[in-house]
Amino acid sequence: MRSYTRAESRQRGKLFRKGFRQALADNVDPALERRIQDIDQAAAERGQRELNALHNVRETDRNRVAQAKAEVRTASREGKAAARQALRDAEQQLRRSERAVDKAERQ
Repeated sequence: MRSYTRAESRQRGKLFRKGFRQALADNVDPALERRIQDIDQAAAERGQRELNALHNVRETDRNRVAQAKAEVRTASREGKAAARQALRDAEQQLRRSERAVDKAERQ
């Protein structure tokens, strides 16, 4: 996964277009390619950090769902409805975090 900042995207686009024009003339500057690789590497590192953070959020949400299920099983009759609602909320948050992780891994 790569996560480009807006400035990096603009700069990479400019460098790519410049490199494309140079490639048409069979005269590509190696410094240009290095700058593009540096931008790609920084974006890849940032993307990996973001992916790791998403994995941590997903694990936390999974633990919350397990905790909510335990609370439903141990709740008194009066507290069961609130415990079930907390479980539904935790499961909904888990689905959101799983979708975010899946989306990030596909990129």
